Amino acid sequence: MDWPRRIAHLDMDAFYASVELLRYPELRGLPVVIGGGARHQPRWLPDGTREFSRLRDYVGRGVITTSTYEARALGVFSAMGTMKAAALAPDAILLPVDFDSYRKYSRLFKAAVAAIAPQIEDRGIDEIYIDLSALEGETRALAQRIKDAVREATGLSCSIGVAPNKLLAKICSELDKPNGLTVVGYDDVPARIWPLPVRKVNGIGPKAEQKLVALGIDTVGQLAAAEPALLQHHFGLNYAEWLQRIAHGRDERAISTSHEPKGVSRETTFARDLHAKRDRSELSDIFTRLCQKVAEDLARKRYAGRTVGIKLRYADFRTVTRDVTLPSPTADAAAIRRAAGECLRRVPLDERLRLLGVRMSALCPLDEAARSGPVQGDLFANV
Repeated sequence: MDWPRRIAHLDMDAFYASVELLRYPELRGLPVVIGGGARHQPRWLPDGTREFSRLRDYVGRGVITTSTYEARALGVFSAMGTMKAAALAPDAILLPVDFDSYRKYSRLFKAAVAAIAPQIEDRGIDEIYIDLSALEGETRALAQRIKDAVREATGLSCSIGVAPNKLLAKICSELDKPNGLTVVGYDDVPARIWPLPVRKVNGIGPKAEQKLVALGIDTVGQLAAAEPALLQHHFGLNYAEWLQRIAHGRDERAISTSHEPKGVSRETTFARDLHAKRDRSELSDIFTRLCQKVAEDLARKRYAGRTVGIKLRYADFRTVTRDVTLPSPTADAAAIRRAAGECLRRVPLDERLRLLGVRMSALCPLDEAARSGPVQGDLFANV
């Protein structure tokens, strides 16, 4: 392949659900949904078998984190309300989320890839870009070697797309899921990419898709054939030019191997609306646990941060945020709790709440924070 670059996009297949199937192999082939709480832990029965929760018994306002492909065939997808999912697939198995396990397997698969192809751009817990340009070997064989290494290290399958750039690699990694290996070059764009809906292009969101469809542009091929003046009139010059480039498969973005996280956050949606005064004790415990989780995430990533923020969603779905910037970085749970408490004092608390979140941003590596001075751990001591 006479490509100046060989870029791969690796996406783990139904990652969270697949990790759970390693733990509960008897659930393979069944519709399984991840998104329950501690009360949905499987229970051992006297005969030595496990009893699992079913979606039909769920009561609450949580959302689905992910689902197996069998559940997706029934219409259950990530970010869907759990009660809605229960109506679509009442017999589906419901499991609680276990982010510690997902992070463990994330580290394992990334280490396996890095041993073969060290030029990696981390895009999240279950996906990475890989620069294969400088590596020897035929493209498909090299991609299969990476897939085999991931399987050996984790017991899980992944899908890989290889292309001359990140845009095409991302798209083609989705074409043959699960356990896919797809190679797409520029000559393949008309046959493989143009028939796809425009929403398949990373960067075209729901609002842009709605506007394009209203203009009669449903597919990537129609976008490639659209008049530049039409796109510019409706989307502005910069976005219109970007749409034309991506429709023809052009993308010059480099692999970024030094990704710095922008922030660390934790949030939870309550099973029932909570009132700041009448449910103060329960809310306080939840608030403290969120701050502790943020601190644990920072410690694991070896980061500290200066800006602490909160997010509240009221029962009517209005959302408010507040933040405060500290004099020096902190990674301390108590300091985060005090700063977040200061933010909480700046929002109305006379209505019921359905969601609470805590976020830390303006991050810097922990060792860099330590060199610049003591890492803050005792702010808002009197709050």
